[in-house]
Amino acid sequence: MTATATPGRTRTPDAVPREHGADFREFVARVRADGLYRSAAHAEDVTRTVLACLGAQLTGDERVELAARLPREAAEALVSRAPGPRPLTGFGFVQDLAARRGTGPGPARWDAGSVLRQVARLAGPRLSERLLAGLPEGYALLFGVAQLVPRNRVPVG
Repeated sequence: MTATATPGRTRTPDAVPREHGADFREFVARVRADGLYRSAAHAEDVTRTVLACLGAQLTGDERVELAARLPREAAEALVSRAPGPRPLTGFGFVQDLAARRGTGPGPARWDAGSVLRQVARLAGPRLSERLLAGLPEGYALLFGVAQLVPRNRVPVG
């Protein structure tokens, strides 16, 4: 694991930073409202699972910077899984999430979107753009962003 040097301290990519933006309960409440979940406990379970799956797709500075912008509990969920050898496509991400939650791809896509739209809100446009640029195709809509595809290219699953 490599360390990222910042003035006055050293952080590893998996370290959970001390300063965090929003409150976790507020974050989960927004996920619950966006996803129309029946309870805060269900929304929290979805949130933790989606963030762990996302964390397995992110590396380096973007992973650290995103963790710093999330509430502490959300950041801990994000870094709870080590990054895989290769990031999954958006479709692969949804399949992985469906397997972990014991659902089909439709509910998993809904869960991912409900959480990742809130992640994008806290990340802000610049970090969100960097996250999407570093991930394979298929994540933009999960983050609530339109993805334009060139005419001569047909997206695959």
